[in-house]
Amino acid sequence: MSRFPQYQYRDFYIVGESYAGHYVPQLAKKIHLYNKSFNNTPIINLKGFMVGNGDIDKHYDSLGSAMYAWSHAMMSDKSYKSILKHCSFTAHKNSNKCNWALYFAFIEFGKVNGYSIYSPSCVHQTNQTKFQHGRLLAEEYDPCTENYAEIYYNRPNVQRAMHANLTSIPYKWTTCNMVLNKNWKDSEFSMLPVYKELIAAGLRIWVFSGDTDAVVPVTGTRLALNKLNLPVKTRWYPWYSEKQVGGWTEVYEGLTFATVRGAGHEVPVLQPERALTLLRSFLAGKELPRSD
Repeated sequence: MSRFPQYQYRDFYIVGESYAGHYVPQLAKKIHLYNKSFNNTPIINLKGFMVGNGDIDKHYDSLGSAMYAWSHAMMSDKSYKSILKHCSFTAHKNSNKCNWALYFAFIEFGKVNGYSIYSPSCVHQTNQTKFQHGRLLAEEYDPCTENYAEIYYNRPNVQRAMHANLTSIPYKWTTCNMVLNKNWKDSEFSMLPVYKELIAAGLRIWVFSGDTDAVVPVTGTRLALNKLNLPVKTRWYPWYSEKQVGGWTEVYEGLTFATVRGAGHEVPVLQPERALTLLRSFLAGKELPRSD
């Protein structure tokens, strides 16, 4: 804002997906407190934020994942009951019985793309152009995008251009570092207290869920948001995009929740038109359209 003061007083929004369920509201809180320190004269004119398929509360996200998988016939009744019996999904380490229950449930899933359960899984291991049913996969959703990204970000010229991986012993870039994931100890267990604080601050807050994501599913998000106990302003209704039901929404005092029909973990990848309708409505501060 110091370098480009012409933008300083423009409306400022933050939008993100997945783990953005943590860092978007955390950044919004940081900006909000920063502005308050200047007697509420906004240095950054923060108006609101939006999070999609966000990691909000580890307990409800985990419980919601089991609920989603069972309700979509991805696991057996036996496994579901075993998870509910043995897994508390608290900040403490899972019991052995819980780990076994989760293991058997994972086996039952099969090789499904958990981030978009009705999309194909990646079966190719190269970065060559692939065809399916006579059409370029690139024209639609390509489940191998992560594979291409891993190849691209491990190219030495790309890493040099990004000033990355300059250690004496270069390491391989991966889309998900499970060693880091396992040993990361300071991630907040729940973001619900931050949501409450920012709702009270009057920010525009929207939360949306692509409804084919089994990893951070709509069920977990709804369980978490229900704990906020927000009064309903506009009851649940279908919203429309391109003359089709784009999803469903409910507006609360201080927060809007919406689903995006047929979208997975990264909504714009699978449903770009519906994602655009969602984004336009959010920025305009209007409820999602009831018809085209």
